[in-house]
Amino acid sequence: MTDYVAILSRRYVGKEWWIKDNDYATLDWLSDGDKPSKATLDGLWASVQTEIANEATAKAVARQAVLDRLGITADEAALLLG
Repeated sequence: MTDYVAILSRRYVGKEWWIKDNDYATLDWLSDGDKPSKATLDGLWASVQTEIANEATAKAVARQAVLDRLGITADEAALLLG
């Protein structure tokens, strides 16, 4: 299922819009210009999914690098941070 909120938040930064329950039919475009079509947003979904996955991977790698520098495990870090 396409996540219209994720697409709009990432690809239409600075634009004003409102959507209910991630349902394109409820998308109210408040900014100047034309509302993006459902087909346009659906076409962007794969690249947004890839972007989200890449960000999650980068975050996990960075987290592991910090743990490695500290010489502790994720479980040990969780205990320290309570």
